[in-house]
Amino acid sequence: MRAALAALALALFAALGPARAQGDDFARFVMGIRADAEARGISRRTVEAAFAGVSGPDADVIARTRRQGEFSRPVWDYLVGAVSPGRIARGQAQAKRLSATLAAIEAKTGVPRSVVLAFWGVESDFGASAGSLPTIRALASLAYARYRGSLFRDELLAALQILENGDIEPTRMVGSWAGAMGQVQFLPSVYLREAVDFDGDGRRDIWRSEADALASIAHYLHSLGWKPGLSWGYEVRLPDGFDLSRYRGRLSDFAARGLRRTDGKPLPTEGEASLFLPGGLGAPVFLITDNFEVIRGYNTSDSYALAVGHLADRLAGGPALAAPWPNGAARLDGPGLKRLQAGLAARGLYDGEQDGRAGPRLREAVRQYQIREGLPADGYARPSVLERLEGRP
Repeated sequence: MRAALAALALALFAALGPARAQGDDFARFVMGIRADAEARGISRRTVEAAFAGVSGPDADVIARTRRQGEFSRPVWDYLVGAVSPGRIARGQAQAKRLSATLAAIEAKTGVPRSVVLAFWGVESDFGASAGSLPTIRALASLAYARYRGSLFRDELLAALQILENGDIEPTRMVGSWAGAMGQVQFLPSVYLREAVDFDGDGRRDIWRSEADALASIAHYLHSLGWKPGLSWGYEVRLPDGFDLSRYRGRLSDFAARGLRRTDGKPLPTEGEASLFLPGGLGAPVFLITDNFEVIRGYNTSDSYALAVGHLADRLAGGPALAAPWPNGAARLDGPGLKRLQAGLAARGLYDGEQDGRAGPRLREAVRQYQIREGLPADGYARPSVLERLEGRP
């Protein structure tokens, strides 16, 4: 019997050993955070209150780092949920209900109410889905795992600074798995810079105050360089024989070259733009402006930026997209995009991270390769581009 109990004890010790080691390591991590926080003037009381109940990293948070919808799904799949008929209807109802608040925010920042509402809709479905995961737990998990280097350690310290300032209680500081908070999904560092108290109650409350949330969105876009009076972009039709290699220029020049808006309205005569073909030729084609890049300053995903821009248009009464998406067509997955990035980098055309994500740098590199090869320069990373790059028939 003693031998059996001893064997059982050894088995339990072996099983608990890794967990105990991780617990000790996490405790040391928290001690390091406490020291860094105190160096910034954040009290030990604030840190202890923030970490109450956080005894280790959240495994689900770590797993979520490997699946981000706006980067992994094709843009047309992302738009189905982001710009659904139900969301458009809810957003238009919110526009009526909050008309006075939105008008005051627009007058102060120059950001159209439809754009502010679109961000609110995409980020939290107009406050209905702002996230319920404790922000400290999420950020501590990501910082402990060293996900994206020191980024989330810095964000964790910024979150502790918010608690020290008294803007929100620890139990109410909730948001997404990635530490984005409240109805606007600000990271803590963005909150410290950009959140505003628009309702005048002395707190910058992006969790419960709609006025603060909406004004904070507009203030952030203003800080990022939003240009009043300029749309994010326009869906257009390409005339036959259009030279895609000339993909940047003045809006007036694009009009002179035969591009027409699909809604029948004229292109503006002022401003710069570039062509954006997120589904390649045969799919919707857009002329995007500097304000599209401002949207990407909020979230770097092309799919996200297009969703916000198109939802803003729909909330303002604009039509659905005219051209169809290439649903069911072959497309490159993450590993395929990595191979494409590596192949283009080897030819001196791509200098970004080889992360398997499509974005502006990869789009530009594909365009330059297509121009070099005498192909239609739509910038779309389709399988045939990779096949040609790798010398496959």
